[in-house]
Amino acid sequence: MLSILLQALTGSNTSMIYNVLLWVAIIGVFYFFMIRPQQKKQKDQKSFVDNLKRGDSVVTVGGLHGRIASVDATTITLDVDRGVKMTFEKSSISREATVKPAEAEKQ
Repeated sequence: MLSILLQALTGSNTSMIYNVLLWVAIIGVFYFFMIRPQQKKQKDQKSFVDNLKRGDSVVTVGGLHGRIASVDATTITLDVDRGVKMTFEKSSISREATVKPAEAEKQ
């Protein structure tokens, strides 16, 4: 009876190691395929917004196209049409208007 229990204990020890390795592998896959690319995308978006300058053509999150008239600490004024200027938060700028969405995905 004791020998059967000892065999069962050693078998469960290796299965526990396999379970731990499986969970480590799952977490690694999630990190490299989901979390890491999202962090890179956020970092690229932040550097894009920080490097905006007067004269750039941009698109807002809402889809409004315009040319930057002025850049302040947290806001951007867009020249939408002749004589029409609108002020937006920097975080609401989505992308450059000259870059197509499909081309931006490739980069």
